[in-house]
Amino acid sequence: MSRRRRNAESGPAATNAAVFGEVLRHFREAAGLTQEELSNKIPCDRSQVARVEAGTRVPQESFAKQCDELLQTGGVLLRLWGRIDWYPEVQHPDWFERRAEMDAETLALREYQERVIPGLLQAPGYAHALFSQVASGPAVEERVRARLSRQPRFLADNGPLYIAVLDESCLRNAVGSPEVMRDQCAHLLSVGQHSNIRVQVAPAGRFGLVRPRGSMSLIELPNGRWVYSESLDRGYFNNDPAVYLRHSQTYDVLRADALSAPESAALIGDFMEGYGDHGQASAQHADMDQEQLQPRRWRRLPRSGAHLDEEQLQRQQRRQLHRSSPRYPRRRPRA
Repeated sequence: MSRRRRNAESGPAATNAAVFGEVLRHFREAAGLTQEELSNKIPCDRSQVARVEAGTRVPQESFAKQCDELLQTGGVLLRLWGRIDWYPEVQHPDWFERRAEMDAETLALREYQERVIPGLLQAPGYAHALFSQVASGPAVEERVRARLSRQPRFLADNGPLYIAVLDESCLRNAVGSPEVMRDQCAHLLSVGQHSNIRVQVAPAGRFGLVRPRGSMSLIELPNGRWVYSESLDRGYFNNDPAVYLRHSQTYDVLRADALSAPESAALIGDFMEGYGDHGQASAQHADMDQEQLQPRRWRRLPRSGAHLDEEQLQRQQRRQLHRSSPRYPRRRPRA
């Protein structure tokens, strides 16, 4: 059953985004903080606080937790966040509606993704930047709301198992701005701390990794198992047991050979720091050459993934060359 149909049957939500915004504003003003001061403490952009208070932006659970701690509300905002139906009237594209219904019932989900962060792991700013490339105006906000509406079930305390293996291109493919990518990396680190979620990275330069031929999802439902993939504007579903088994084996081998969850978190953290440094340098030196613009740590990021194996191989070859070269006696100085 679709989310829209369930919401229609259950009636209006007990609270809404505007009420959450009013409560947040009450506690912020009681603490004597401006929107700018609160955003600096979180930290986030001031416009995010302003839009949440205005009821025009859906906050993440982590946002509610941080505001509770900073404003000393005793957990009021987090409890209110949990009661709100943030997406009462979302509408997915017709070709994606079936997949959205599966997300509402799935017992376990395993995904492999290339180039773009999967929708269930996208931060609001990242999703907004993506949809801004193909739409404008209210259509962007509607599509962002629809995408984010799939996430709460997986981010809940007892959410279904969700394992995502991201090709390193997901982290390197620039979307929006350095700030958007930095916040997206931070979001990956945050959701990866949930007990039911694991995020792993398949390094670009690691030889021997057998990757699927494209992004795919392995969906386990109460009444069957499905392989899902998609093109630009169409989804493909297959519940053939032989097909599911073949792709499942490929996925499990890839996951075993990819970086572990802690190693992946370290790499994502390097990218997050690199995007942060890159954004600061871009603001200060907008007219400089791109290579000069990138801070040292940003230029070293490929060592963590794409060129790590190559660099180790070169070091090994240099050592072998040095050992095999002829040795000449050193001329000692006379006393």
